[in-house]
Amino acid sequence: MKKDAHVIQKYIETELARFGNFSWAYVVLEKKSMVLNFYATNYPQEWVQHYFDNNLQCTDPVVSTALKSVTPFAWNENMKSGNYHHGDDVFEKAAGYNIRQGYTFVLHDYNNNLVTLTLINDGNVAEEMAHIIKFHKGRLNLFLASLHEKYLSLASSVEENKSSPLALFTKRENAVLYWVSLGKTYDETGTILGIKTTTIKFHIANIVKKLGVTNARQAICLGVELQLVKPAD
Repeated sequence: MKKDAHVIQKYIETELARFGNFSWAYVVLEKKSMVLNFYATNYPQEWVQHYFDNNLQCTDPVVSTALKSVTPFAWNENMKSGNYHHGDDVFEKAAGYNIRQGYTFVLHDYNNNLVTLTLINDGNVAEEMAHIIKFHKGRLNLFLASLHEKYLSLASSVEENKSSPLALFTKRENAVLYWVSLGKTYDETGTILGIKTTTIKFHIANIVKKLGVTNARQAICLGVELQLVKPAD
């Protein structure tokens, strides 16, 4: 969808130029798997690459808030990520790219996607940003709906040639996470799956890394909360 991404990028830039010169991000996430379906942004590319390479959408407090919201909301680097403190790390790294506070518009579509449009307040345009949100919140909400309709139209036009988005976990990682989440030990899980305990530990380490947490217990809790754990085949 390279060409379509360019179309979406230009569409957003043209519309937001009516309001001012802001940093922004339009993101489409599949809610059940937290897999990234699409994004367009003018954030620093290095930050974007780091964010998605490390699946930070799983621990980002802005995302966790958006999952439970239907109205737009303001946020800043002091926002917490519910039961998980890992969101503090997200903001700590984002601050290095001058991403500290902003405003996020939310949409939940019929494909079970979480759709967000975020405008970043870099500190130099705080008053201007507040003015825009106060007087144009409705218009920006409608813009997000219009934008997402355009995305869905473009996506459907190439659906037959488009590969399904990759799952967050491999089939084996999912099986390991499933059995461990049911309380099975590593040894028991290895016996069930017919693999060595060291291999179980290897898969758990990968799961921990993909979820952006620090240990297996946190990975299991987060996997269950985000409904990423699926019955093993």
